Amino acid sequence: MDSRIEKTLAQLEKNRITGHFVETPEALHRLIASLVPEGATVSVGGSMTLFETGTIDFLRNGTYEFWDRYAEGLTPEDTKALYRKSFSADAYFSSVNAITEDGWLYNIDGLGNRVASIIYGPDKVFLIAGTNKIVKDMEAAEIRLRHKAAPANAVRLNRNTPCAKTGVCMDCKHKDRICSAYVKIGWQFDPNRIHVILINGNFGY
Repeated sequence: MDSRIEKTLAQLEKNRITGHFVETPEALHRLIASLVPEGATVSVGGSMTLFETGTIDFLRNGTYEFWDRYAEGLTPEDTKALYRKSFSADAYFSSVNAITEDGWLYNIDGLGNRVASIIYGPDKVFLIAGTNKIVKDMEAAEIRLRHKAAPANAVRLNRNTPCAKTGVCMDCKHKDRICSAYVKIGWQFDPNRIHVILINGNFGY
């Protein structure tokens, strides 16, 4: 573990956010199994990291009651109901768009369901992030969101926004815009509720 990761984990702890570090997806899943008891109700927010690390399949095939927003055949009404149901989950899994070295989390969201559940509702929140998400400070986090995360997600979702063509946020007012809520999370009132699990390597946007 390099000094940058160590510093970030230490600063997360100072903000009463529990930090972990793992080297591989396999180690990640072993850690999740040790932290989330069998039979727990589990939900997820939109996250490519959860797919890239195999965590979606791990939750589907595990011993949990998984409220799967990606299940086949869901109607828009079903999905909306799952978003709301997620507030009562025992454990909520997602990722984070940027983590500053001084222990702040920064997310950008469209509907807001992901950041809402991170902030309040589920008993435990597990944010899985590649070490590529670590940035020096909030200014660097803003750049990462506008130059990396938002454009990449716009392309993934086939949105016809300027950033999908230029690769840079244009602060557009396009009807396809997916950037609505910019949420910074620092000091936690409820210690040990949010867990950040850093996994070595490049994962997600």
